[in-house]
Amino acid sequence: MDWFGRAKIDFAHATTPLPLTKKDGSQTDLLKVVEASAPKCQMNPLLFNGHLQTMYTAVKEHGPQIYYKRKIFDADHKTYAGTFAVDFVVPPHQDFDQELPPRTAFFSEPEFDGIGSDDTKPMLIALHGLSGGSHEIYLRHAIAPLVLNSNDWEVAVVNARGCANSKITSGLLFNARATWDVRQFVKWARKTFPNRPLFGIGFSLGANIMTNYVGEEGANCPLKAAIAVSNPYDLEVSNKGLQRTWLGKEVYSKVMGNNLKKLFEQHKDQILKYTNVDYDRVQNVTYLHEFDRAVQTVTWGYPTENAYYRDASSCDAILAIRIPFLAISALDDPIAVREAIPYQEFAVNPYTVLCTTSLGGHLSWFEIGGGRWHPKPICNFLNAMAKEIDLERVSSEERMVGDGKYQFNTDFDPVRRKLNVLD
Repeated sequence: MDWFGRAKIDFAHATTPLPLTKKDGSQTDLLKVVEASAPKCQMNPLLFNGHLQTMYTAVKEHGPQIYYKRKIFDADHKTYAGTFAVDFVVPPHQDFDQELPPRTAFFSEPEFDGIGSDDTKPMLIALHGLSGGSHEIYLRHAIAPLVLNSNDWEVAVVNARGCANSKITSGLLFNARATWDVRQFVKWARKTFPNRPLFGIGFSLGANIMTNYVGEEGANCPLKAAIAVSNPYDLEVSNKGLQRTWLGKEVYSKVMGNNLKKLFEQHKDQILKYTNVDYDRVQNVTYLHEFDRAVQTVTWGYPTENAYYRDASSCDAILAIRIPFLAISALDDPIAVREAIPYQEFAVNPYTVLCTTSLGGHLSWFEIGGGRWHPKPICNFLNAMAKEIDLERVSSEERMVGDGKYQFNTDFDPVRRKLNVLD
């Protein structure tokens, strides 16, 4: 046990981190920015391991009061059709909609028609965790310092299909590889707010999606920087980690499985209308992997849930990232297990830095008094990138990843994760 809740902080990074130029012309690099952003990590000593930290999340506390206005977007992807909901942080209001999460209402048409702006305020685009939404406490804690303590940031949360009381208009719920909605929203934001620097953040499953998105975009990514918090990275390894212990299987996997069953029940009419999902089979689901077997494999065409996990994993996508990227993980996380963290990938990509804490659990990091540690490095990093770094001089060139010395004429695409043996 770390002494009296003091967690050890470590960093995994390339030998030569990405060089950065400050607005005053001085030089720094990505590692130095991350190190300066991560303060000491003093956890509540009564929550002395990952299980206690993670389970304490279930204690119902109100958290920061964040207000939202929602807009429903029509998906522009031919296969991944339907709609998705985006919640924008707005000033306090009383125009609540009882069908939506707390402090949330729909934009009126005139309000949304006038949302465009040519201001230069930085904008953060956030993705939540499994079956969550913009209302999640861990997410509100993370963005509160950006929007409550100042008026310097704009924030929008892209809700996964069917989450946060959003309706689905096709047979598809979210998928751990489904980057299409966030890609469409980033393009929309780039067009609607042409002068705003855009940043991204994802939590848990949303961190996996954000990492995949940034990797898929590569050097053309419209985001200036991104953060992944409590990313499970290798979903097959994380799934096996859940199943190998009693707590993992009978508590975490069961709770997540039940949450997904409830989500399915809310949207069963639409799902059953458009898919071949066996409703009775879903009713017999107990664990997370059983839900994925009954629903995700059927709706997306994977032969097994393990094939789905391998395809959706974001560990290889780390290699394709070409924007400043910060990852934050707790080594005692019982859900996004430490065995799944791709240390070697972080060690060869200069655009990425992994910050690990020895304590913190899954999306928890509870301090004495109920505060949380993770908003500090998140907000410090975002403010440093937005206010101190000359973003126009950040290199996004295709730098060599690895030593570049190969015995055979081969090409490895980290996004598709298949080795291509060339002629």
